[in-house]
Amino acid sequence: MKKLLILVLPLCMIFQRCGQPDPLDYADPTVGGVSQLLQPTRPTVQIPNQIVRWIPSRVDLLDDQVSDYPLTLASHRLQSLFGFLPLSENVAGDGWLTARQVYDHEKVTPYSYDAELEGCRISFSPASRSGMIEVEYEGSGGGVFRLRTLCDGGSFEFDGNSVITGEDRIGQMSGYLRMESDSPLELAGSAPDGRSILLKSSSKVIRLRYGISYIDRDQAGDNLGREIPGIGLGEVRERARDSWKAALGKIEVKGGSERDLRLFYSSLYRCYERMVEASEYGRYFSPYDHKVHEDARPFYNDNWIWDTHVALEPLMTILDPKKEEDKIDSYIRMYKQGGTMPSFAVVWGDWPAMTGNYSAVWMADAMAKGLEFDIESAYEGLRKNALEETLLPWRNGPRSSLDDFYADHGWFPALRPGEEETVPEVNIPWERRQAVSLSTTASYCDWAVARLARRLGKSEDDSLLTRRAAFYRNVYRQDKGMFWPKDVDGNWIEGVDPRYMDRAYFTENNAYTFQWDVKHDLEGLFNLMGGREEAEKKLDELFRIQLSMSKYQFFSILPDATGMVGQFAMGNEPSFHIPYIYNYLGSPWKTQKRIHQLIDNLFSDTVSGIPGDEDGGGMSAFVVFSMMGFFPVTPGIPVYAIGSPFFEETAIHLPDGGIFTLKARNISKENKYVQGAKLNGKPLDRSWITHDEIMAGGKLILEMGPEPNEEWGSGNLPESRM
Repeated sequence: MKKLLILVLPLCMIFQRCGQPDPLDYADPTVGGVSQLLQPTRPTVQIPNQIVRWIPSRVDLLDDQVSDYPLTLASHRLQSLFGFLPLSENVAGDGWLTARQVYDHEKVTPYSYDAELEGCRISFSPASRSGMIEVEYEGSGGGVFRLRTLCDGGSFEFDGNSVITGEDRIGQMSGYLRMESDSPLELAGSAPDGRSILLKSSSKVIRLRYGISYIDRDQAGDNLGREIPGIGLGEVRERARDSWKAALGKIEVKGGSERDLRLFYSSLYRCYERMVEASEYGRYFSPYDHKVHEDARPFYNDNWIWDTHVALEPLMTILDPKKEEDKIDSYIRMYKQGGTMPSFAVVWGDWPAMTGNYSAVWMADAMAKGLEFDIESAYEGLRKNALEETLLPWRNGPRSSLDDFYADHGWFPALRPGEEETVPEVNIPWERRQAVSLSTTASYCDWAVARLARRLGKSEDDSLLTRRAAFYRNVYRQDKGMFWPKDVDGNWIEGVDPRYMDRAYFTENNAYTFQWDVKHDLEGLFNLMGGREEAEKKLDELFRIQLSMSKYQFFSILPDATGMVGQFAMGNEPSFHIPYIYNYLGSPWKTQKRIHQLIDNLFSDTVSGIPGDEDGGGMSAFVVFSMMGFFPVTPGIPVYAIGSPFFEETAIHLPDGGIFTLKARNISKENKYVQGAKLNGKPLDRSWITHDEIMAGGKLILEMGPEPNEEWGSGNLPESRM
């Protein structure tokens, strides 16, 4: 019997391994590397959520020249530090200062980079706060490489042998570098300002280890010594690979096409680009008080919360709630150090980009899902943002006259077309007031702050903020059936088309998208629309009303509204929840149809496979949720709307060791409609599940078929009311 068991067990293991794809085989950093209109993705090589992020500096993946290999991406799509570039020795004169390299045979994985350049080959793999580069020159006599600063200032120092240290200024803080070569170097050139140096090696192969710090040069050296203590590129690469196996292995899928697997795991990979852990072994530099802090708890930064609160933070609340608690705690520390709860907490401080007090939505969602953090301090900062500081786009500071008007009247007043702006705090000429979406956004965010106030027993604040959460009703125009700009006297702005209203009235999208921007009170919105039946008609129309002008004219007005299906913009975050609203109207089969239409036709596993700006995981998390088969429509309410999965089975490995499994029986491209469901063996007649049901582990089984079952999920609807 023992011999039989010994024989059978390996066979079982072999079959299990053969039947289960390795996520890393499908995660392709180049997906989306050529944009439809605005920004492409960057093929970031890093350890998940760590500060060293390596990307070639170029326009996109169709640009065959690299200007630098930054030693780290300081903040997503904003700044990079310490440009590195190996060069041919025959660069004439001072041409090395601006030289670029043509690349070929590039291979990028989440944990490695390899390419052929003119005169050499380059390889790279990361550690958390450090990295290792290997350059093999074609000639036997070695070659040269350039280092230069990429931000506001800085310089390099060379010890004359094998060590380079440097500083790269970012506003009022710096990044620091220590780089060590495994063979002697010579100084071959230096810019007069010290910001660029050219170093020569006589070795055919040169190996460079480097550490990055935001504290000082010594800490950069300490980070390097801890993480890459004389080990080779192969071991660095293997450790990095293991980190990605652990991260991507948290969700295992079975079935699905090769394209679906590549799209899914490439999207999941992108979800780990940010936030990044800025702590350096018990210390971190804070740009909020410009001090170095001793703190054993991790400190995270680089978050674009307008983009990430929709799906990325809810996804990570499932996959890694402890890390999510640390990220929220980091925001709270930023508030205590700088006096303002950040919006976009980038490496150099708060960047008040976009609109809304969306940190409140993130934290209300975390609280509702049982995460532990200092709710009292969080509330203090979020309340200050909501009631004492300006809500205008791209601004920090005290309330403006427009904020005072909003507090008194319940809407942000809009200007008529051609009317001159008189409020100095408004960002002119591009951002402008965004008056209507500012009103709906503030309503949702105030609702979120009210949830925290209620938890803390602050009844007066709860009442005030809940009243403000209903201000969205003040910009709903009944005769137009949608949210509409209103002037300071309470009159509707006439002579504007809801398809083409720009940032004077809405944020990056038109009136049709923001018609559904009341995530916290969909029930109230449906009532404004005349009930569920009328609301469903409007939702159908959203996907069907076409433009009356050319696309190039439309995109000159709303360049962010890409991936258009009728008036629905798949390429921008305010649209992500909209297809799932059918679940709240009792027609979840329409959600099932739309999700497959959108992902099958607008996303792919190619370099042009993302229909809009991928803002560091925001759009990718939509794909991950939707392909698993559910989505968080209202962050702040711990409920997920069920859609239509793309895999026969999805297993989420939970932090406590449990597993939540979603099985889709008889699934195929044609069988996209849910016929019935069971949760843990019991019939499920609703088209939604709770966060607790997921985190408890268990099994959700969906029976799939080719035609809609219009009865399933038509009753027992998910709740969304104030």
